[in-house]
Amino acid sequence: MVELIFPDGSKQEVEKGTPFGDLLRELPGALRKKAVAVSVDDQAYDLNRVVEGGGRFVVLTTDSDKGLDILRHGTSHLMALAVQELFGKVKFAIGPAIQDGFYYDILMDHTLSPDDLEKIEAKMRELLDRGDLAFTREVLPSSEAVKLFTELDQPFKVELINDLGAENVSIYRLGAFTDLCVGPHLADVRKMRHFKLLSLAGAYWRGDENRDMLQRIYGTVFFKEAELRQDLERREEARKRDHRKLGPQLELFDIKEEAGGGLVFWYPKGYILREMVENFWIEEHRKDGYQMILTPHIAKSGLWKTSGHYDYYKENMFLIRDDEDQEFVLKPMNCPGHILIYKNKLHSYRDLPIRYAELGTVYRNERSGTLHGLLRVRGFTQDDAHIFCTPEQMEEEVSRCFNLAHKLLTTFGFKDYQVELSAHDPQNMEKYAGSEEDWIMAEEALLKTIENRNIPFKKIPGEAVFYGPKIDLKLIDAIGRGWQATTIQFDFNLPRRFDVTYINKEGQKEYVYMIHRALLGSIERFIGTLTEHYAGAFPLWLSPEQVRVLPVGKEHHGYARECVGKMRAAGIRAEGDFREEKLGYKIRESELQKVYYMAVCGDKETQAGTLDIRSKSKGRLGVKKLDLFIEEVVDEIGKKT
Repeated sequence: MVELIFPDGSKQEVEKGTPFGDLLRELPGALRKKAVAVSVDDQAYDLNRVVEGGGRFVVLTTDSDKGLDILRHGTSHLMALAVQELFGKVKFAIGPAIQDGFYYDILMDHTLSPDDLEKIEAKMRELLDRGDLAFTREVLPSSEAVKLFTELDQPFKVELINDLGAENVSIYRLGAFTDLCVGPHLADVRKMRHFKLLSLAGAYWRGDENRDMLQRIYGTVFFKEAELRQDLERREEARKRDHRKLGPQLELFDIKEEAGGGLVFWYPKGYILREMVENFWIEEHRKDGYQMILTPHIAKSGLWKTSGHYDYYKENMFLIRDDEDQEFVLKPMNCPGHILIYKNKLHSYRDLPIRYAELGTVYRNERSGTLHGLLRVRGFTQDDAHIFCTPEQMEEEVSRCFNLAHKLLTTFGFKDYQVELSAHDPQNMEKYAGSEEDWIMAEEALLKTIENRNIPFKKIPGEAVFYGPKIDLKLIDAIGRGWQATTIQFDFNLPRRFDVTYINKEGQKEYVYMIHRALLGSIERFIGTLTEHYAGAFPLWLSPEQVRVLPVGKEHHGYARECVGKMRAAGIRAEGDFREEKLGYKIRESELQKVYYMAVCGDKETQAGTLDIRSKSKGRLGVKKLDLFIEEVVDEIGKKT
């Protein structure tokens, strides 16, 4: 007999080998109808399997995240079956569920096109309509599984099995398609009918550009048709907001492939936007007691050997040798540089906390297949800071970090965010730097910071990296998407590697407590996020072009130039459109360029010293005296709304 513990805390003794179906029959009918799979101690099982051991028993339902992942994973198998039936000889790589859908990577001679997606969709529906499809699971010795997939001419599956090194592996069959898979899968495949294939992409096998280039098919699926429609509408809106499209279109930024992937070129308007973000960041950090510093872009490799990055991160670093055969590294992070500045002199507990901040540009050798606009690049500027403090100061410093992050993010227009706390696994302390006491103190400081603000959060035991616990803030944008931003991270590793100490009250050397934090994440990623959040129509204080003066005819150019000059003198980013084009064309183009205010001047305005003001978002605002308009705009910019 084994003991199952139900979510309400009740317990039940059952025999090993009891079908999960028998347990479900004892549950309320509404729960049974929504059941997709079950889990015991977080290990998921198909509904038609049996009890193998005791633990926490949970029914995974259609309205749970795990239930949706199971649906997505199963639909990737259905898509693979359809591809196999349509195109015959196909080699399958992997087909996982992902955050917003699923994909499958495949290798075949035929190059897929958007028209093929429609054919694959039609085949998937045809397969479901037959009514005879069902997932079946089988456990095989790895040697037999290798033989099976070799006979099926599936070399990627053979490679995966060999890399697993397991005695046995599980496979799932769906019709004529066989896959290496841990499951679980749906008992009723008809639940997979609300799907849509979305796009095609290329992907190297295992992300290695020296391996096969595969074709990737993306799709999404939901349990309800209405949820699918809603998701497709959200995707269409996201497509319109894509910063990779808006950046060049609005002349903000671009990636020039002739210079290399993942390297950002900032156009004049984009530089203004970046400058506004950075200036506000610097201003608020100085108010909060940070000292701005600047560290070199390269350093000897020995520095990175001391930090440990050279041993564990070398493949992601750019290495350079000089003519004296000294090896240098383009810095992949700013931490060691900040530590060297701290160690410039001996510090007492009376000197702490010390807060160093830097808009530090770093370089990482990301694989080309992982690059994505401004969100994943090779050269980027972190809004980095390191706080050196005593144990007694930890809680206050974490709280100050959170307050500053909140002020920055809300001022930039992000009102909602999700919070995650990555904590240690107390059963495996040997894999962490620092003592268990250090970890408990640090996690308590992080936890109190969250709880004192009554913010919902998710604590994830065992998720912390080896050198310290952290808080992550994920922004929620205008259409409900999450974006990684703030990280507040303790580091128990580098202070010991670099012998970073202070003199305590007893006159003894003691390791400093070091907090690494990036509140926006990186300037590039944050501006990519900001661009999509506002769909390129930034608030006035961030708008690269705040006012565009539009003279009706040539005879109004002199007054228009006078207006532009006075606005610029008042600190307003103003331009004039002096082309010989019709006024309607000028207005339309200003709107397409997301100019915040358009100020029209014709005969009446020129004679009266006024402007006819309109805004794409607010509509026509009427005629205003030039000086009054300037005063109102300056006031609005200052409010940062």
